[in-house]
This record gives sequence, C-alpha cells and structure tokens, in this order.
Amino acid sequence: MFLETKGLTKHFGGLAAVSQLDISVKEGEIVGIIGPNGAGKTTVFNLITGFIRPTAGAVKFKGKEITRKKPHLIAKMGIGRTFQLAYLFPEFTVFENIVSSFNLHPKSGFWEALLKLPSYRRKEREILEQSEEILHLLGLEDVKHVLGKNLPHGHQKLLTMARALAIKPQVLLLDEPIGGMSLEEVKYAMTVIEKIRSKGITLLIVEHNMRIMALCDRVIVINFGNKIAEGSMREVRQNKEVMKAYFGREDAA
Repeated sequence: MFLETKGLTKHFGGLAAVSQLDISVKEGEIVGIIGPNGAGKTTVFNLITGFIRPTAGAVKFKGKEITRKKPHLIAKMGIGRTFQLAYLFPEFTVFENIVSSFNLHPKSGFWEALLKLPSYRRKEREILEQSEEILHLLGLEDVKHVLGKNLPHGHQKLLTMARALAIKPQVLLLDEPIGGMSLEEVKYAMTVIEKIRSKGITLLIVEHNMRIMALCDRVIVINFGNKIAEGSMREVRQNKEVMKAYFGREDAA
C-alpha cells in the first residue's frame, strides 16, 4: 500500500482524538476524509505528517514506517500538505512564494552559491522554470507579481497548493482546500485538483464542502476519532452511522 495507518491513536489528556484508525491509500487515488466538526480529521493529517506524535499505532509510506520522523524529513520523503489557514509569505509575490518553497530540496552547496558558479546558476534556472510550471498548472499567471497579502481568499488557497507542490510530493494532503471559497472558485479549484492528480500525485483530502467528494475514488468517514464508514460517496451517504453522526438520525437522505 502506498500510504497507510495501522491502529493510529492519539490521546490528549483523557480524550482520544483519534482511535485505532486504519486507513489506506493506493498510488494515484484521491481519497476523501469527512466527518462532523471535531471528528479528528486534521489530527489525522498532523499525525501522518509528523506535526504531532501518536500515542499508539503506525504510519507507513511505500512500506516504510515513518511514524516518528520529523515533519521536514517526512516532507523530503515525498509527503506534502496544506493547512486550513493559508500559510504564505505575505510580503512576497506569488512567484516568490513558490520559488522560496523549493528550499526543502536545496540544489546548491555553500561554495557554489557563494561563488555563483555555473552549476549554481544552472540550478537556479531550473528552480525558476519549475516555479513557472507550477504557476501555470494552478492558473496563477495573472497574479504572478501580486503580494501574498493582497490576494483574495481563493487565490491564497491555490497558492498554498502551489507551495506544497514545490517540494515535489508523491502524496499531497489537502486540508480543506476549498474552505471559504465562492461557488466559482470551488469549481475552478476542483479542476486544479484534477490537474494535480494527472501529474501522478496521490491525494488525501479533508473537506467540509461535499462538492469536492465528487472527485474522490473513496471516502472515509470518521467520528470522534473512529472510522465509521468507508466506500463511495453514495455508499457512505446511505450508511446509518453516517446519517446519525451528521444529522442525528439513521434514515438515509
């Protein structure tokens, strides 16, 4: 399995934010994680990417356990992520934000950079070219020179995806990628996510807006940190436990 968790558990004090969670993601899939507020969805992302340590259980990527690795090492291995809030450099332009995100994979040594050797200049050109490709992939050309702080909300969300792509992820975890967007922005963001998948990137998505689940091959539903359903969106919508968790009733809509 490409990415998986086994018995993943996290306690905060006496409360279990995530409990004995088993999830699996195949290479090339788009898998959605949904659940009511406070279900533990973002905690799952934080556990996978090393931002918090689990109480028990394991996270594996391409068959190798990564449970207790630091976030920057997990990112270097090929697991990228975004956050609910749009983390960016507000005083940098859109293009500068993307270029700066390549620093996780430094291509130049100290002396190369200090002496501006031809190898350093070549590597810098490569970063600029790859940043242009990401800019084009996400359709941000028109705001290339706009400062991050001046971007509308939808573009800020897209820029966080662009920055995550700069680490060249094999798996990208998107935490509410369309949260707060207008209907038109949502439609555009969904086409962007499809483009990202077309580049061979596997996606794991947490989102409250159910529209995005139309892109998912499978959906995992969690509530109070427990997995209560898994399957197609149609299957989970008809699941009695899901109906009870969301609406307090067991009859499918």
